[in-house]
Amino acid sequence: MAEVSAEFSLGQIVFLNSNPSVKGAIVGILSGKPENRFKVFVDGNTQTYYASQLKAEDQSNDDFQFFSCDRFHAYLTALQIRYPGLSTLYSLNAARVDFIPYQFRPVLRFIRSDRPRLLIADGVGVGKTIEAGLILRELQARRDIRSILIICPRPLVTERKWQIEMKRFEEHFTHLDGGTLRYCINEMDMEGEWPAQYQRVILPYSLFDEILLYGSGAGSKRKSRRGLLDLDPPPRFDIVIVDEAHHIRNQDTYTHKAVRFFCDHAEAVLFLTATPIQLGSHDLFVLLNTLRPDLILDPESFEHMAEPNPFINQAVDYVRSREPDWTIRATEALDQAASTAWGQAILRHNPEFNRIEDRIAEGSITSDERIQLITDIEALHTFSGIINRTRRRDIGDFTIRKPETVIVEFTADQKQLHDELLQIQAEIFSKLHGDVNVTFMMTTIRRQTASCLFGLAPFLDDILNRHLDELSWEEADNAGMLPGSRAIESIKPRIQSILSRVRSLDPYDPKLDALRNIIRDKQALKNNKIMLFSSFRHTLHYLFEHLRDDGIRVGLIHGGTPDDERIELRKRFEGSRERDDTLDVLLFSEIG
Repeated sequence: MAEVSAEFSLGQIVFLNSNPSVKGAIVGILSGKPENRFKVFVDGNTQTYYASQLKAEDQSNDDFQFFSCDRFHAYLTALQIRYPGLSTLYSLNAARVDFIPYQFRPVLRFIRSDRPRLLIADGVGVGKTIEAGLILRELQARRDIRSILIICPRPLVTERKWQIEMKRFEEHFTHLDGGTLRYCINEMDMEGEWPAQYQRVILPYSLFDEILLYGSGAGSKRKSRRGLLDLDPPPRFDIVIVDEAHHIRNQDTYTHKAVRFFCDHAEAVLFLTATPIQLGSHDLFVLLNTLRPDLILDPESFEHMAEPNPFINQAVDYVRSREPDWTIRATEALDQAASTAWGQAILRHNPEFNRIEDRIAEGSITSDERIQLITDIEALHTFSGIINRTRRRDIGDFTIRKPETVIVEFTADQKQLHDELLQIQAEIFSKLHGDVNVTFMMTTIRRQTASCLFGLAPFLDDILNRHLDELSWEEADNAGMLPGSRAIESIKPRIQSILSRVRSLDPYDPKLDALRNIIRDKQALKNNKIMLFSSFRHTLHYLFEHLRDDGIRVGLIHGGTPDDERIELRKRFEGSRERDDTLDVLLFSEIG
């Protein structure tokens, strides 16, 4: 224990007699004879010195100044600008956007994170692009941001979405095509620096291919060129923004490897995706591992961390519900979260977790307290520091989608074919012994069957004849690689048997008839526009041909649609119904 007669007190600033530049605060007193020792916090470390080695810094009042109230406020403002705190947002009123409070949630989460990296998984229409712009503005107020890279799907480049949105923040970006990106890589290779004229750039996923990543070697007919992944030093952007980040969920693709390369060498990273995230899924692991490899190390530790989250989500839902027994059910869910391995090691020792449970147990919770509890429980989520999730239902006054399911029964022949396909799939899986490529392929065939039986025949034809390309395979929302020859040959006879059955089907399609009725009803309304999505090009082509033959003014956009045609189709779809060239129905693939 410290003695009253100690030469220095806790918190006092002292310096070394032998070297006055070594200065720090007293953080501990060790009484003893012949003299006391003192722990001093210096340059991030604690050092122990004898009293005779130290001298107290002069704390005379000679340096005190008296300010007027206005000057004192000006001084505080200057301190906040010079040393930005976590309680002040500099992005407020810093752009030509309306003030919408929930759009600042990811900004606060980003600046309070231990590392400037965040996944924004907000619902569709919440405003992720605006949120990214606000985060960019906030960073610019806190540090020198010179280089910015935005990676997004090609259609967003074609329609200049990011260029237009960033103008609200007085930011001007350049789109990189294949030739310009190659020029940047060559300059980086020769000069060691990314070209100064391309410090704020937007590039599409579609540019990432084998040659761009790995270069062309001596065996190539082209002149040997270094690939992106070979660059040393690598390009280091101040912030990398990855839009529709679910496109990198397959770790074996060139897209994933390129994005990971840029992220690994960036100061700050922001992922955006509106695709619903199933917590605990492999896709989420890949995204978070790419974003924070220092925190999300491997699938095993990820599953360990994610284990309490379903119960925490349940607790939030119970608190939201306001059912008479919500306090009991929320407590049970929190207890289940705490009973997991992660919960026992972390949650049970978290004072905030214990405070929440104690407050719920006390009862008599007001409406305002209940709303605050929702926020507090959500913060217990093990990934809350790196994921921002704003759902449309959390916003309040917002356009709400009202999904309706139209049930269409198979005909007897169609149901028999579907059941046979499931049986064939089960037989193939039982003999695979872990052949992942065949597993993915059969799963995709089954999904095409559910999408449109009459699109299945051309889809199987393309598989057997190797006519599928990576883009159309990716459009099918497939997480696996394009199936190779060996995988196809191993199940070729079974695919051919399915193909033979499909070709003998009665052409009557009750699902198409149901769609025709929906389109017919919509055309009677003032707003007669319809956007129809499918993961499968073969489904889209089937629908396009039939709707066109029905006299419907229909267009089709998929990943392979040329940019100029894509823009023209969009203009026609936006046109008034009185114009002859207007489109009333527009078909899209996901990538399209």
